[in-house]
Amino acid sequence: MPKIAIIGAGGYVFPLRLIGDLLSFPALRASTLSLMDIDLSRAERTAAAARELVRHYGFPTRIETTTDRRAALDGADFVIITFQVGGIEAYRLDVEIPRRYGIDQTVGDTLGPGGVFRFLRSAPAYQAIAADMHALCPDALVINYANPMAMNCWLLNRLGIRTVGLCHSVQNTSRMLARHLGVPYEEVRFVAAGINHQAWFLEFRRGSEDLYPRLRDVMARRHLRPSDGGTPAEDRGEHSEADRGASVYEGAFERVRTEILAAFGYFHTESSHHASEYVPYFRKSPELITSFIPHRWDYYEICAAHDETGRTSDLLARLKAELTPSLEYGALIIESMVTGTPRVIYGNVENRHLTPNLPEGCCVEVPCLVDGNGVQPVAVGPLPPQCAAINRTNINVQELAVAAVLSEQREHVYHAVMLDPLTGALLTLGQIRTMVDELISAEAAWLPRFVQPSA
Repeated sequence: MPKIAIIGAGGYVFPLRLIGDLLSFPALRASTLSLMDIDLSRAERTAAAARELVRHYGFPTRIETTTDRRAALDGADFVIITFQVGGIEAYRLDVEIPRRYGIDQTVGDTLGPGGVFRFLRSAPAYQAIAADMHALCPDALVINYANPMAMNCWLLNRLGIRTVGLCHSVQNTSRMLARHLGVPYEEVRFVAAGINHQAWFLEFRRGSEDLYPRLRDVMARRHLRPSDGGTPAEDRGEHSEADRGASVYEGAFERVRTEILAAFGYFHTESSHHASEYVPYFRKSPELITSFIPHRWDYYEICAAHDETGRTSDLLARLKAELTPSLEYGALIIESMVTGTPRVIYGNVENRHLTPNLPEGCCVEVPCLVDGNGVQPVAVGPLPPQCAAINRTNINVQELAVAAVLSEQREHVYHAVMLDPLTGALLTLGQIRTMVDELISAEAAWLPRFVQPSA
């Protein structure tokens, strides 16, 4: 039975959800789960809930906790990464400092100043994990859940580690689109490809029917203003109270993505709130932000206000009532590799002749076949040129951030943020340099390599 190491297992909810997914599959119930966190009390908290779940069902699962990363990795078959270096305090700096310069990030964990600095903080941990894996479990597969997804996976690939990065935006967005069209999800067939948080639905079909003409019409009528060729549903009063209280991923207010669909021809995989950070069009001023996104959704504020203990208790109760897997791909990958059961998932992998109009070696999100032979990415061919062009504006940032880490050159940190589409639309080069200096100073405890200016 496999050994599965979870690095960063002290989170309140997500590690337990992953454990619930793993235990949903009979073939994985005799696994060893090694829960590693730098704070043993946090790892023990997750382990206590996991052990209660195992006792409830009478499974033979072995659950161990440790602060020793090497002990967790020793002999591991799978390594799941879920950590956030610096926690909520570093995250606060990622969003508050750029906001003083006019860069309002609704999430700030994937691109822009927030995404770059989250990656810079995380990189030493990834490099240490890679070194340990080469010594202790060289054939293990890393399943990365931590953002910034593309930068983290790109670095692991450069370090020679077998890696697949997992997100839930393809699953959630495809379901949201099916609901918008009133089509049963099990009847939908689609192909998506691009980069994480900006993969494009290249096909969206129901049998022989191309659903894209209906999708363009429905989304325009529901989410574009009259001057854009539609009337948003919120203006017509068509959203229910349940819609208004729903997650943004449910698609209640999708003007940004619908504008991108209308302009570039394809719908992509991240919510309008988050998607608005990756392009220069929607967040130029508070007034413009409100115009496109009238109901603010701020992930930092949500994280800071979480009642995590209560959410963990609720999740444990649900798992004890019914042990069914979530939409996450992680446990599906492990079960397929252990049993040989073939599945198709969407993963973030190294671009090796998969999408030829994106740079070789960058991190792309594409369909992957998974079975006993591992994760096998599918070559989807070239993206529509306009979609690839948008992706490349984001890949520029990712590439320079990875270069900063591998070269330890502070100048590349400036370059990465300077190339961010939203930051470049709002700040001068001098202002960007000043902002980056302030971020490095504020986060110096996590960024010793970059505290001194490059020679």
